[in-house]
Amino acid sequence: MADGSNKKQGGGLHSLVKAERMMQIAFVLPAAVFIGWAAGALLDKWLHTSWIYIVGLIFGSVAGLVEAVRQALQMGDKKP
Repeated sequence: MADGSNKKQGGGLHSLVKAERMMQIAFVLPAAVFIGWAAGALLDKWLHTSWIYIVGLIFGSVAGLVEAVRQALQMGDKKP
């Protein structure tokens, strides 16, 4: 009996870990875009310009997309 319950708990824990990793993938792209925009906006304010935030948006978008794809590929390589 104990073996059956351990397998169920391990399967449930595995499902929770998988769900958490999917949530990380969904969170990383908007977080990276926001961080890029915020850094660009701060640099704009500091340097008295009005275009650096666009570079920050682009950089954050690319960085977030690369990280999301990397995490998705890593998750796909895992054996159940």
